[in-house]
Amino acid sequence: MRRRALGRYGEDLAARQLTEAGVAVLERNWRCRDGEIDIVALDGDALVVCEVKTRRAGPYEHPMAAVTPAKAARLRRLAECWLDRNGGPPPGGVRIDLIGVLLPHRGAPVVEHAKGVA
Repeated sequence: MRRRALGRYGEDLAARQLTEAGVAVLERNWRCRDGEIDIVALDGDALVVCEVKTRRAGPYEHPMAAVTPAKAARLRRLAECWLDRNGGPPPGGVRIDLIGVLLPHRGAPVVEHAKGVA
């Protein structure tokens, strides 16, 4: 798989997991001049800004290690931008989540969801 296709596959798996958990996916790959949010969702009355990282099994870092302090700050700025364009924060506030997708050499993908990472 090429890099873009790999990322798209991971985002598809993440969106499916969120939906199965009762989270409503509002938008995917939302963009503004500051960057992109992979998934914007609603979990009850809380807005969820979700970063998805997909990696193949191998020598690369685990996908859950991919959110650095700089990346977290960027995600917060992107969340603010989304809220400015979409009527402000919902009653349940805003949460930033990370979904890591690890594709082993054999077997099913491993999808991990960490809530409130930033």
